[in-house]
Amino acid sequence: MIKLKGKQANTLKATCPIPIEDYPQVLMAHGGGGKLMRNLISTMFTPTFDNNLLNSEHDGAVFQFGDTRLAFTTDSYVVNPIFFAGGDIGSLAVHGTVNDLAMCGARPVYLSLGLILEEGFPMEDLWRVTQSIQQATQNAHVQVVTGDTKVVDHGKGDGIYINTAGIGIIEHQQTIAPSQIQPDDVIIISGDVGRHGIALMAQREGLEFETTIQSDSACVSGLVQDLLNANITIHCLRDLTRGGLASALVELAETAQHHIAIEEVKIPVQDGVRGACEILGFDPIYVANEGRFIAIVPPDDADQALNILRKHPNGADATIIGCVLDAKRGHVTMRNVLGTSRMIDMLSGEQLPRIC
Repeated sequence: MIKLKGKQANTLKATCPIPIEDYPQVLMAHGGGGKLMRNLISTMFTPTFDNNLLNSEHDGAVFQFGDTRLAFTTDSYVVNPIFFAGGDIGSLAVHGTVNDLAMCGARPVYLSLGLILEEGFPMEDLWRVTQSIQQATQNAHVQVVTGDTKVVDHGKGDGIYINTAGIGIIEHQQTIAPSQIQPDDVIIISGDVGRHGIALMAQREGLEFETTIQSDSACVSGLVQDLLNANITIHCLRDLTRGGLASALVELAETAQHHIAIEEVKIPVQDGVRGACEILGFDPIYVANEGRFIAIVPPDDADQALNILRKHPNGADATIIGCVLDAKRGHVTMRNVLGTSRMIDMLSGEQLPRIC
């Protein structure tokens, strides 16, 4: 929590777009995925750093550099626990950044690696994380080419935090962005949802289920490249990380100013994840994923795109879950098995903090 006093507080009250008394609430919201963080970003950061690349509200910045189009992105990882069923903070950092580049339609090539280590962090754990990063970069066909390491006092770093930035090359002429979403577009999801968040929650809280729920953490760049190589027209891509499927759809609908309509029964959810969500009181469409994305494509390309995704191990459960409708404002609705629809909105905070 941040506390400001005297002249410093009075100055901020006069200039800050968010009331100073709201700072503790905003800063304790545990990161992205909810309304509070989105409000913080749109009210404070976006106006402050206002520029066309930032205002595109994409997973990364896409820009021309000489004769080459590049994508650039960055992310930080504060996951707890750092080792979990299906992955760890090291592979997660690689997958998250590589996937953001893929969502821009780029082929990832280079990563930076920043490590913030807490004094006393076990050397064997650091070696394990380092080897995981190396394996993940090899699998994703990227290189770590620069980095930084800092150590903070014991008790002030929670073990290890990781920041990565990535650069990718765009080797096609398509513009893949929320602004390209059009009415009648089809929404394809690459696989089942909710596994990453539930896998971490189960391990964090010591929960036991009949079968171990594995995180879906994976690189999805190969799936996107397969779509591009087949000349599939892609209007938009978005990975389903913080806030899950629901938050991703709401963000896209609001940016594109279109109505996105989805079918609940078509959203793939593993039985174990569904059961865990029922026990814990979670909605799987809000639970984070680290190896899933949605592709928004024209209807004429939907079947071919679906077939391509299903040929890949990480896309075997790909399915069409909805479509884009014309509307005067951006919103998302979901129809249930009874045929009734409800509005889908972002949660105020996150169901599961510290999972990405």
